[in-house]
Amino acid sequence: MEDDFSFRRLIGRLIYLTNIRPDITYVVQHLSQFVAAPTSVHQQPAVRILRYIKRSPIVGIFLFATSKIQLKGISDCDWVGCIDTRRSITSYAMYIGDSLISWRSKKQATVSKSSSEAEYRALASAICELQ
Repeated sequence: MEDDFSFRRLIGRLIYLTNIRPDITYVVQHLSQFVAAPTSVHQQPAVRILRYIKRSPIVGIFLFATSKIQLKGISDCDWVGCIDTRRSITSYAMYIGDSLISWRSKKQATVSKSSSEAEYRALASAICELQ
């Protein structure tokens, strides 16, 4: 790419936007790994994210006043989800009633030998967040 600065600025703005748009968190995190040496291959998905945001502007976090106060959590794992590092990707979402209050999608620190091990690590991180 001729202009690395514009790509870095776009990724920085998208990272900031993930605070209210959890649906783009994983893709933005994956693209942020390439800010040191971006290419046109990385520019195309970033522009695609902008088009997605423009088409769905009302998606975001909403807190419902009528929902029950009940803490719920959902955890999932994608075994060997990152093709580059062969690490699994842990994801979880925490709710109070029907309102999303916390979420995360992150590569695990170590390579898991089985899908059960990867799921166990994902569940452990979700329980830590609940506590």
